[in-house]
Amino acid sequence: MNEMFEELAWENTPIGELVLRRRRLRLESEDIWEIKLNDGYLMSSQFVEGEIALADLALATVDGNDLDVVIGGLGLGYTVQATLRDERVGKLTVIELIPQVIAWHRRHLLPLGEAVAGDRRCRLREGDFFTLAKKVGGFDAADPDKLHDVILIDIDHSTTHFIDPASASFYDADAIAAIIRKLKPDGVFALWSTDAEDGAFVGVLHANLQDVRVERVEFPTPYRDEPAFNLIYIGRKPASCS
Repeated sequence: MNEMFEELAWENTPIGELVLRRRRLRLESEDIWEIKLNDGYLMSSQFVEGEIALADLALATVDGNDLDVVIGGLGLGYTVQATLRDERVGKLTVIELIPQVIAWHRRHLLPLGEAVAGDRRCRLREGDFFTLAKKVGGFDAADPDKLHDVILIDIDHSTTHFIDPASASFYDADAIAAIIRKLKPDGVFALWSTDAEDGAFVGVLHANLQDVRVERVEFPTPYRDEPAFNLIYIGRKPASCS
């Protein structure tokens, strides 16, 4: 094994070449785990502050115990791990489009695989998050009318920067309204983004949610002097909505 670089898995998927690899910036530095799709990055463990904040900020906004949480997008599992750290979470359903990513976690090929796939509260489900949101059966086929306390999305790079061009309609008013219908009254919606604030998307949230805010999460990067940032969009479903 090359201490500086190792390709751990390669798969040809319907949306392109999927690669899992491990690398180091220096011999003495920690491993960086990366999932690449074609020439782009799905996720890197080098910068995970935003993915962790997605869970932490949303859960801090919701009240109650035995929370039922849904996450769209699995990746390297940092949002999932952060969610499971909250002892109030009773059930977590993670919707992931790419079955190989789920398999890597179940095989413990990824650093967080055991923590994610081995937690009895966590269910990893293969599927298209946005398609399931529009279906009657929703995110839980065994309980078609089930509503959730928290719904988190970490799928595309942002609401305008997509992993796949098919995502273009996933962040419009109809798509977001369909997702919010899966929330309990007072339930919390949150979405991770790596791009600047999308004013049109904020408008969509205001049309469907209350207490809408956009949180900026900054973190250092070795590639430039100023910190990098992610954004977390958060809102609460009105208590009067069903």
